[in-house]
Amino acid sequence: MEEESLQGKYFSITDPKEVSTIIYQVNKTEKEFLDRAPKFTVERLEFSEQLVGDRKRKTFFVDNPAPEGNPLVFLSFGKDRVVVNTGFLDYDEIKISRKPMPMKLSTIYNEKETVYREFEYTPNMKRPISIIDPETTEEVKPTLYFDEEANEVKGKCTLKACKKYFAFEVRQKKKK
Repeated sequence: MEEESLQGKYFSITDPKEVSTIIYQVNKTEKEFLDRAPKFTVERLEFSEQLVGDRKRKTFFVDNPAPEGNPLVFLSFGKDRVVVNTGFLDYDEIKISRKPMPMKLSTIYNEKETVYREFEYTPNMKRPISIIDPETTEEVKPTLYFDEEANEVKGKCTLKACKKYFAFEVRQKKKK
């Protein structure tokens, strides 16, 4: 019987009592797919969690880390705000930016349940946008469908009425 071996890196962070951090890896789309896919996609990192006193220790896993390193986005959800930090997994260390970018949650608010924007998927099913429920830090799972006219897989998210959501997208800087 053949054993599967995982190639990856583990690292841990500890969250204060009323904070929940999640981490996304930013992936650059391969050149051969750029004509029909977004330049960047995001992929949420899996983690395990254990309580250490009144804090939560989370151990994240990066599967098959890139030799040139992996860009990361840290989202720390607290009461009515999100702190966004960027970082980089470099060989055996995590480098995190010195200045976090605090952000207030803006409300995507509707009186009725609504479908939020169409977005494309890359051939490996990664996407350029992530919509997160700030109360649970769980992603809103999109409904996937095949757009025959465009000949590609797309997704739409259904958002509940009268509820806050946090959405982020990685975009390339516009040239001036």
